[in-house]
Amino acid sequence: MNIQESRIMNKYHIEPNTVQETLVIPLYGRRVCSEHFPHLFKDPEAERICSLLDYDFAEKGKKMESTAGLFGALEVAQRQYDIGCEVRDYLKERPKAAVVNLGCGLDDTFRRCGNGDCLGFNIDMPDVITIRNEILPPGERERNIGCDLNDYSWMDQIEAWEGAVFYATGVFYYFRTEDVKNLFSEIAKRFPGSVLVFDTCNRLGARMMTKTWLREAGITDVGAFFSLEDPKELEDWSENFASVSAKSYMRGYRDIYPDVGFVHKLMIRLCDNIVKMRIVKIRMK
Repeated sequence: MNIQESRIMNKYHIEPNTVQETLVIPLYGRRVCSEHFPHLFKDPEAERICSLLDYDFAEKGKKMESTAGLFGALEVAQRQYDIGCEVRDYLKERPKAAVVNLGCGLDDTFRRCGNGDCLGFNIDMPDVITIRNEILPPGERERNIGCDLNDYSWMDQIEAWEGAVFYATGVFYYFRTEDVKNLFSEIAKRFPGSVLVFDTCNRLGARMMTKTWLREAGITDVGAFFSLEDPKELEDWSENFASVSAKSYMRGYRDIYPDVGFVHKLMIRLCDNIVKMRIVKIRMK
């Protein structure tokens, strides 16, 4: 067996039309963005992880080469950039805090943002964590936890004596609103002084998503699932919320508007003004 054959055999197989495939989409989006917009995003880790996967990227590649597909890649990469800014800001306040990735998939934000003193906790369903342990085994100050986010037993494993920053990327669209409310309230109650950061859109945006990946996930009753017309709606969810704030998804942390073409500029306006894509931050008392 030659070296090339050995590498192919050692790749981790991703089965199409399964939960495994949902892990590939944001990862591949980051890779595509790195290739097409290197002046904005350079993500060698996404390229490395993709090279470890036994998966036919050809079909996804064709879709992402379109104008809309490239904008989707921009969204994924910008979202990770935004969340990373919030994690780093919190670690400036509390350098030994817990950094908790809710619904982690194959996201590597902790490795990008870790300062050597903080602790990383990556949480997802057990079958996802099985894949993650193969592709992204935990580092010295990092732990992968296989658990349903709605089973709050995972919270017992979070070592948050010095504070905690919780974050989720592309996760809560799959959750019913009542489940999101209960989860946020429980985090606020158990982790005073923590911060929770996540991405969101309004109901129109959620309806648009049903034509793509939400439909593939079997979600048709969008009204029952989590979306936000105005982040201020969250203020009454828990007496343990100190504040709720939000920034533009595509322009709030680093304004990429001047660096993209005309059509992508229009799409950014759509995200900001029509579907209300935001990064929301909740500070706990």
